[in-house]
Amino acid sequence: MKPVSQSSQSNSLVDEISTFLESMIQDLEPYQNQGNQAGRPRIVPAMCLWGALLITVLQGMQSQASIWRRISSIGLWHYPRFPVTDQAIYKRLAEGGTEDLQRLFKRVTQAVSDRVEPYIKHELAPFAKGIYALDVTTLDKVARILPSLRSVPAGDPRLLPGKLAAVFNIRRQQWHHVEHVASPTENDKVSARNLLATLEKGSLILADLGYFGFKWFDDMTSAGFYWVSRFREKTSFEPIHVYYHDGDTFDGIIWLGKYRADQAKFAVRLVTFRRGNTVHRYITNVLDPKDLSLFQIAQLYARRWDIEMAFKLIKRELGLHLLWSAKTTIILQQVWAVLIISQILQSIRMEIAGKANVEPFDVSMKLLIEYMPIMASDKKDPIAIIVETGRQAGFIRPSRRIRIEAPLIPKEQISPLPKDSILKRPPRYAGRRC
Repeated sequence: MKPVSQSSQSNSLVDEISTFLESMIQDLEPYQNQGNQAGRPRIVPAMCLWGALLITVLQGMQSQASIWRRISSIGLWHYPRFPVTDQAIYKRLAEGGTEDLQRLFKRVTQAVSDRVEPYIKHELAPFAKGIYALDVTTLDKVARILPSLRSVPAGDPRLLPGKLAAVFNIRRQQWHHVEHVASPTENDKVSARNLLATLEKGSLILADLGYFGFKWFDDMTSAGFYWVSRFREKTSFEPIHVYYHDGDTFDGIIWLGKYRADQAKFAVRLVTFRRGNTVHRYITNVLDPKDLSLFQIAQLYARRWDIEMAFKLIKRELGLHLLWSAKTTIILQQVWAVLIISQILQSIRMEIAGKANVEPFDVSMKLLIEYMPIMASDKKDPIAIIVETGRQAGFIRPSRRIRIEAPLIPKEQISPLPKDSILKRPPRYAGRRC
């Protein structure tokens, strides 16, 4: 997706997104036409079908019927209106799978990554190849419209179509990898292994307490990843070295697991500090305070919230809380369409933030989605308008996110780690269920 040039500033941003999507999916048609298919040739080209799905999500429509109306009554791009029934479109979607949309997601991700490259900041953890947050979100329950679901009670887990396990790129504000987990009750650490396999060694991982585990931490360290986690209360540990200690402020190296039955392999670093009535505790395998200070650890872990806000965007603002169907295939088509549109919107916000010299979350995504079509309909460039007037109009404002204020420890007060310190031992993992 190319940045908007001066000569094209009068173009509608929605039209630009639409044109961008058309260029991205034009190569999908050959995949649909491979092989000899028996029966009557398909009337609606695959490119038109998927394009209508994406435009439906972009324009905030909330049903499969909107896709059919776009194809049969309104038309899309250079295609004519196709005289097909709604059931014909529903059947095409049910048989269409998600491979093309997943391929499109990867193409769009690469394109928008190139777009946001000039606006990426590397001040936080510059030693890391990338900074990523891991998390899952449970998809909302489906309506009981299928015969097999009509007798299922309202709160039954069978109405939940699973979860999305995801990796979010903090620096680029983009989804790096998303996969569907069929069971809504599966332990998050199971899918975490697949997520980790998609990342480059040397990346830094942020994850909440749902991923806390001695073996998980050791495996990430062995695989060449950096990581930061909150420290779980009542976890036993043994001090190895104290860099700094003053009241509730602590920075030092510890062994996770004090008792012989459950001991981590690698030493980790524990930092703690108090703000008000709360004591914040974090652990990391970045052992040297010169590489990552206590203050930077607190800043870094606060960015784990970025993936929560990204989930909020796809569920609340892009309508994934309202599923169009109870059929898994169509649910996943909606998921991938929403993720593709999310990538584009996130890149636009990243561009606005870069040009306005603010953090991405200081740009209101809710207002962007609400007002961009209005600006675009007046043939104005929303990006230029928001950069110029966004502060006065409230598009750019200080984020209401909680900002963790951590103490700054003077470097001269840090006691260096002795060179002969032992930082690895034989592990023993308790037989906990995962």
